[in-house]
Amino acid sequence: MRKLLLLLLLLLPVLVLAPGAVAPGPDDPVATRAALRTALAESRAAEARSGRLERAAETARDAAEKTAREAAALAARIQQAEAGIAVAETRLALATRERAILREQLGREQQPVVHLTAALQQFSRRPLALSVLRPGSVQDAVYLRAMLDSAVPQVRARTAGLRSRLARSRALREEAVAAATQLRAEHVRLSERRTELAALETRQRLASRAASGSADREAERALALAEEARDLDALVGELDRAGDLRERLAALPGPLLRPARPEDAQLAGLDDEPTPEPSATAPPAPYLLPVTGRTVLGFGARQRSGESTGLTLAPRPGAQVVAPAAGRVAFAGPYRGYGRIVIIEHAGGWTSLVTGLARSDVAVGEELVAGAPLGIAGQARPEVTIELRRDGTPVNPLRFVG
Repeated sequence: MRKLLLLLLLLLPVLVLAPGAVAPGPDDPVATRAALRTALAESRAAEARSGRLERAAETARDAAEKTAREAAALAARIQQAEAGIAVAETRLALATRERAILREQLGREQQPVVHLTAALQQFSRRPLALSVLRPGSVQDAVYLRAMLDSAVPQVRARTAGLRSRLARSRALREEAVAAATQLRAEHVRLSERRTELAALETRQRLASRAASGSADREAERALALAEEARDLDALVGELDRAGDLRERLAALPGPLLRPARPEDAQLAGLDDEPTPEPSATAPPAPYLLPVTGRTVLGFGARQRSGESTGLTLAPRPGAQVVAPAAGRVAFAGPYRGYGRIVIIEHAGGWTSLVTGLARSDVAVGEELVAGAPLGIAGQARPEVTIELRRDGTPVNPLRFVG
């Protein structure tokens, strides 16, 4: 009879603890899942952009335009691979966290089951003949059989959650293996695309070397302005004025030939439509964020130096940085405290400023298409800032990001 009572005591934790077991709450996974959704959206957007650029490159007739669009398409493919790596890492982190929680829970819930299984195994080792020979053993066996007939269904019902968690643990292990496989594949894809882009940029530089004389002089003037400017705002303002002057000079009509009949001569421009002011023109479109990553500082956020005039993003180390819109490079190089920066002039008085680059791959005077590779972000906790200005006034770039 004592063994029967012992077995009942072993069954009691299974019947009592199983339904009330509560899994420990994980670290709040909301941010991780939000990062996963963002990475998936960035991957899809980069894939769509690269497809558009590849189609545009196929139809381009000019060799320089074709090469520029091919480079932008490769940069988009690189950003797609970077987003794919973020997706795989996030999925792996979610699966690993949930598996750790399940292991703790299963360790607690399996403890009573282990004791019960050990007791049943010990009881099953006794031969039936010995149970008959011992006084009271037959009666204990009858009581035990009756008790098990009623308890086993309860054990099965109460441990259904345990079995489902075991199945979930196996599924999570498979998800983790798939995420790790995807992560390795995305790293290989990223390396291949970076190699392709480096080769294309080398060919592009060699092809444009013959026309580098005037560009070098303009780059020297831009560097001189950077030395003289008291801060970044002053540098952008000076470059804006230089760009506005260049646009006005380019818009002037060329020399007019003397007409055969002087009486037919007219003042140039009287019949022309008035040119709209730069501030009245539409913003550059499409407008892109230069890197994929989480937002660290939003436009207008308060900081020690005042309100933020741009958007600061935290990309992957060494992430690909691209031009937010088509335009002309007005400045490219290091600037005090901002790492390497690139300033791009767009049509109609719009200017983009990208800071925080570890390497810039563009030159002053270069014409860029939207999404063209600008350079790469740093390796140690990189932060890339994008500022959009209209006639020198900061504008929230998120208003125009498609």
